Amino acid sequence: MAVPKVQQLNKLKSLRQKDGKEEKMDKFIQVVTDVNSAVNNVVWGIPALILLIGTGILMTILTKGFQFTRFGHMIKETIGGLFCKKDILKSKDKNSISQFQALCTALSATIGTGNIAGIAYAITMGGPGAVFWMWIAAIVGMMTNYSENVLGIFFRRRNKDGEWCGGAMYYLRDGLGSKKGCKTIGKVLAVLFSIFTLLASFGIGNMGQVASIRESVLNVVSFTGNEKLDVWIIAIVVMIIVALVILGGLKRIARTNERIVPFMAIFYIIGAIVIVCMHIDMVGPAFAAIFKGAFNTKAAAGGVGGYVIMQAITWGFKRGVFSNEAGLGSSVMVHSASNVKEPVTQGLWGIFEVFVDTIVVCTLTALVVLTTGIVDLETGASISGATKLGLATEAFTQSFGTFGGIFIAIAVTLFALSTVLGWSYYGTKAWEYLFGTKSTIVYKFIFIGIVALGTALSADLMIDLSDTFNGLMAIPNLIGVVTLSGTVMAITNNYIKRRLKKNKEDIKPMISFFEDIQEEQEKALAEEEN
Repeated sequence: MAVPKVQQLNKLKSLRQKDGKEEKMDKFIQVVTDVNSAVNNVVWGIPALILLIGTGILMTILTKGFQFTRFGHMIKETIGGLFCKKDILKSKDKNSISQFQALCTALSATIGTGNIAGIAYAITMGGPGAVFWMWIAAIVGMMTNYSENVLGIFFRRRNKDGEWCGGAMYYLRDGLGSKKGCKTIGKVLAVLFSIFTLLASFGIGNMGQVASIRESVLNVVSFTGNEKLDVWIIAIVVMIIVALVILGGLKRIARTNERIVPFMAIFYIIGAIVIVCMHIDMVGPAFAAIFKGAFNTKAAAGGVGGYVIMQAITWGFKRGVFSNEAGLGSSVMVHSASNVKEPVTQGLWGIFEVFVDTIVVCTLTALVVLTTGIVDLETGASISGATKLGLATEAFTQSFGTFGGIFIAIAVTLFALSTVLGWSYYGTKAWEYLFGTKSTIVYKFIFIGIVALGTALSADLMIDLSDTFNGLMAIPNLIGVVTLSGTVMAITNNYIKRRLKKNKEDIKPMISFFEDIQEEQEKALAEEEN
């Protein structure tokens, strides 16, 4: 009789230990949440938002509305040149990727769960008016992204393996650092940007996406009937896929995303358009709610009118940046690896990237949410109480039935997986800047291992942490863009005079900050034009 009693005592002891561990974990997560909220309120406060949107406005003014006046040229030189310019689809340089591969890899990192769950969340938190401010963030963000890419190409250099290395860390160190009295601050900001990029790659680029994959898959299917076991299966499968791709380097990441991104974007866009067409009578009221909500003063009598508007602005800007990443300085790292010669050409791809991500994909998500009757058009409040991914799933399920849930699960999985692959490259370049080219294999294994952690943590917490890391990345990057705005203007004007004026001027192109690269690329550009 003694044995069963001992077993009972051991079992009770084991349960107490387990409860203690869970309690400690809950306390730890609460501490992380509280600290992150405090930092987030500072990072996404009024000064940061002014810097973010102000930079886009500044670059729009300095370039005389380049994203508007040269929109046709942008389309012609980017997506319009896919079938008539060989270098857009394929790179002759074994150490670089094509312009289209650079775009797909950049879009793989930007078109993610933020385009689905993030937009639904923005509407519930900031009301329909948040969509309007998301558009504003995108419109001015086009020129921020353009400027980042122009600077990325102009200040890029090759590493020991002959691969291009570019990004905010390089134009902060070599661009800002070349200005009188700014050498030290340039280096410090470059290091800070790299550190923040590493943190962001583990948050927005890894755990946040994997948590969304877990949530979306488990919403529609159970492999074993045991949720914990299902989570491990998802973790292992994602880890294997990520490992097979990122250990193959940029070329393999680019080739994979070149195949995934166009398919997933078209797949989602068609599904969203079908739903909007099914509720075509609600499109007018949806747009009315967006514009009305953007300047909602109805609550002013209660003293909260300004707060309501501020919520719409804040969430519109936050979700816009979370989605298209304009201002973060992230996508410039892969754009800099392109085979392009002209900095402005890659800048045009940056404009197109933001246009597709936010103006097209995010707007369609917003219309799906607003036209299907699942939220109050006055406040954006969820009718059923569902939020984020659950709300988006509800919209598609209402229109497509059971298939709607499956559709969202597939879309989120593809979006999130491609984001993980794209951000693994950003993290690799940040690690390379800090610790050298040879040690990047260490980062890749850490990145792969963190995938498992993403399946265990809350998707909500991961998205909130990602918001903070995004804001931290943006600060040094935007300082670099603003201080180097004169360089962007000079390069843009040089391009316009040589390429876009009726009486083209025969002047030397501005291609690189470094004389040896300038000569090399100038010669290659002349050969292409001849």
